[in-house]
Amino acid sequence: MASPSRDDIVLLRRETPFQGYFRIDRYTLRHPLFEGGMSGDVTREVFERGHAAAVLPYDPECDTVVLIEQFRAGAYAAGDNPWIVEIVAGIIETGETADAVARREAIEEAGLAIGALEQIAEVFVSPGGTSETVALFCGRCDSRDAGGIHGIDAEDEDIRVIVKPFAEVLVDLNAGRVRSAAPLIALQWLALNRDALRARWRD
Repeated sequence: MASPSRDDIVLLRRETPFQGYFRIDRYTLRHPLFEGGMSGDVTREVFERGHAAAVLPYDPECDTVVLIEQFRAGAYAAGDNPWIVEIVAGIIETGETADAVARREAIEEAGLAIGALEQIAEVFVSPGGTSETVALFCGRCDSRDAGGIHGIDAEDEDIRVIVKPFAEVLVDLNAGRVRSAAPLIALQWLALNRDALRARWRD
C-alpha cells in the first residue's frame, strides 16, 4: 500500500500565534488515514527556526576530531546540564548554501578552516514539532592549533573548543556521553566510514 502524499492534505488554516526570536505557526488540517478516508480537523503547533548546517571537523593526519561546548537553553529548561558538547553548526540564511554555512561556522565557532567536505545526511531534527532540518557534513581540518574560546559576542556565544583523539571520542560515544543528536549521528557516521575517509583524504 502506497503512503499518502503531501498533495492529499487539506490545509484549513495557518496562523502565527507567536513571533519572537523564533516563530510558532498553528496548522489546522485534515490528512488521509492509512485505513482509508480522512481524519477530522487536526491542530498542531510547529516551531519555526529555519534550517541548519553542521560539520564535524576531522583531522585524518592526527586522527582527531574537533568538538565544541556551549550553554544550551533547551537543556537547561529540561533540567539537565546545560553545557552541551556538540559539533559546529549554524542556521542557513537566505541565499546561503549548506556547505558555505558549514565552512563559515567552523571559522566563527572553532577558528578552523575546513578543507574537503563529505556530506553525511540531511535529517529532520524533531518532525513532530518543528520544520527544522540539519545538513550534516564531515570536514577535513588541521587540528594541531585548534582550541580556545570562540563565538560572536553580538550573538552571546561563548564556545569552548575541544580536540580529542578519535579513540577517546569512540569511548564517549559507546558510553552514552554524547547527548546531542547531530554529533551523535556525525560521530557514528565517522566510526563507520573512517578508514575509507582517511584513504580518500590521503595526501
